[in-house]
Order: sequence, then structure tokens, then C-alpha cells
Amino acid sequence: MSERQLPSLRTLLEALIATPSVSSVNPDFDQGNLAVIELLAGWLEDAGFAVEILPLPAPPGRPDAPPKANLIATLGRGPGGLVLAGHTDTVPCDPGRWRSDPFRLEEREGRLHGLGTADMKSFLALALEAARPLRGTDLRHPLIILATADEESSMDGARALVKLGRPAARYAIIGEPTGLRPVHAHKGMMMEAIRIRGRAGHSSDPRLGANALEAMHLALGELLAWRADLQARYHQAAFTPPVPTLNPGHIHGGDNPNRICGQCELHFDLRPLPGMKAAELREELRHRLARALADSGCEVELAPLMDSTPPLFTAPDSPLVAAAASLSGHDAEAAAYCTEAPFLSQLGMDTVVLGPGDIAQAHRPDEYLDTARIAPTLSFLTQVIERFCIRGV
Repeated sequence: MSERQLPSLRTLLEALIATPSVSSVNPDFDQGNLAVIELLAGWLEDAGFAVEILPLPAPPGRPDAPPKANLIATLGRGPGGLVLAGHTDTVPCDPGRWRSDPFRLEEREGRLHGLGTADMKSFLALALEAARPLRGTDLRHPLIILATADEESSMDGARALVKLGRPAARYAIIGEPTGLRPVHAHKGMMMEAIRIRGRAGHSSDPRLGANALEAMHLALGELLAWRADLQARYHQAAFTPPVPTLNPGHIHGGDNPNRICGQCELHFDLRPLPGMKAAELREELRHRLARALADSGCEVELAPLMDSTPPLFTAPDSPLVAAAASLSGHDAEAAAYCTEAPFLSQLGMDTVVLGPGDIAQAHRPDEYLDTARIAPTLSFLTQVIERFCIRGV
């Protein structure tokens, strides 16, 4: 097809930003991403890609949840290949805190403002732009553009791909906001709940019950002691901070000052380093909590709030890591946040995270992409496609 049939890069960006696709664990904010997927599908078909839209099942207990889907678009045939991946969803926003409409692309002082400009709809438009002149017959190995759902909430889109066993390629680049610096390793993420059940009773006589709030005091002390233990045992200098982090983020329990607290719940976030396994960490903490609360008269339960995301580690000697460092002019780094990259690694791909936005702009009012990043991103993508799809290194 003639490349004139694909809209301009500016039009691609405007349309993506104008199409809401918020994902959230809160159903009040959660939206579908199908409109964005359909936009991408039409453009990719015009660019000569074979396009598949893969609907996701509704989450448990939410049969009326908005529709969501992944997209796999393939140009060329053969083994191996390169995936350029991005998530189509954004976090919620408060329009009243923005200087302009978050769903309208606005350029001010060399910056493109709009929800998703940095994190990370712009990368999908730039991947399309880099592929604009290509034909399937140009490629020794396929170029695959992957668009996913729900990265900002459950990562259900990436988890669905693992179950499907696709896409099948050798290398993958995820265009999250890294300031065009390659990330080859990042921490994982676990969100867990400690639930304590005691016995309620009249506060005038503590013998009438078992206070879950007092037991939670013991549990929190044990949790913080475990954090110190983990940070003494695990250290990787490439990360900032170089240790696993654990943040107690939410606690609630009881209902009245004159009632012995019958139940209490604490939520925390744990960011493990590569090599640390979620199942082993849960079992270790479960054992410590049981021991700490053995004489409390309360029951304790440790439960995940969501499926964990494993850490990422792609070997520094991977051809993709070496190419990303060479072409970007920056050594590969490690990051404290997490992405969908570990799921693509589970599919057998060497995976690097690299995109034009800045993480400091993500999830905040007046999010923007610096226009000066557009040309270097396109240059990088053109060269990496040349290296892994056309020359077939």
C-alpha cells in the first residue's frame, strides 16, 4: 500500500490521545481500550501488517466490565523477529489540575501535552511511523507491533499473552518512558494483604475478646523486621535503591473505640530484586507472622491483592542490549519500577525497555513528551529494525 494512506505522525498522536482508555482497579474509573485497539488495527492494516485483535475475558465478578483487547500486528514472515510493544491504557487523571484538556494534544514550548504522551501512547505512533516505508518483502525476520491492555492496573493483557504463547519472536522493545536510555533489568512488584481476625467484645474487659489491632501492631513490627532482613540479604548495586523495598501503604480495622477490635487489615507493596521469587517470599513471611502472633489469640492470613509481576533481567551480553546501548549512546541500566517486560521474557524474548518519554512525567498533570525526542526515537527505531529485521543479525 502507498505510505500516503497512513495518516501523518501528528494525526496519529492526536487520535490516540483523544481516545480515552483509562484502566484502574477501581471500577468507577476503569474504561475499555477497544477504541484505541481499533484505531491501531486500521492504521496497521493500511501499512500492510497482518492484524489480530485478541479480546480479553471480563474480570471475575465484573461481567459488564468495559471491553478490552490486545493487538498483534505482523509485517513479514519467517523465524525470530522483533517486537515493538506498548500498552494502550493510561492511569486516571484529574482534568481540573491540567492547564489543557488531557484528551487533546496541545503543543506548548516544544512539548506535546496530553494523557499518554509520555506513558506511553506516543511510542505506538512512533513505531507506526518507523514502519511506514517498510514492506513485508523487505524483511528477513518479521516486525511485530504489539499493543496491550491493562498495564496500569492488573497487567492482564500481558498475562493473557503468556497463556496464549504469543507473540513468538526473538527480541522485544517496550517503549515505556525511559528518556531513550535502555533498561535491561527492573524490580518486580507484589501487593499483599495481612488480614487479622480477633474477637470483638466490650472494651471494659479485655478478657472478653482478642484485639486484632494489637495483633496488627505485632504483625507490623515483624513486617518491618523482615524488610530489614531482606535488605541485609539482597543487594544489587545497579538499582536505586540497591535493595528490595517494602512500603506499608494502607491499614484499616475496628469500628468503635469502646469495642475490642475484631478485625484489622494491612496492605503493603514489595519490590523484589531479580532472583527473588514471589512464592518463596510469601511463604517466608507467612511463617514469620504465624510465629509472631502465636500467642495473640488471633488468626492471621497473608493474601495477594493482585498477581505479582516478576523482576526483569536481560543479560548484558544479549545482542539486543548491546544494540540498544550502541544505538542510544547510553549503557543499559536497571530501574526500580516494573513493566510488562518480564512477561515477554517468559515468551522467550530478550527484552529491553526504552522509550522517548520521561518517567518523571508519567502519572502527573500536564504530562508531556518533549518534541526533541521524536527524531532520535525514529532514528533509533529505524536502525534497530534494520539490524534485527532487515539484515537479520
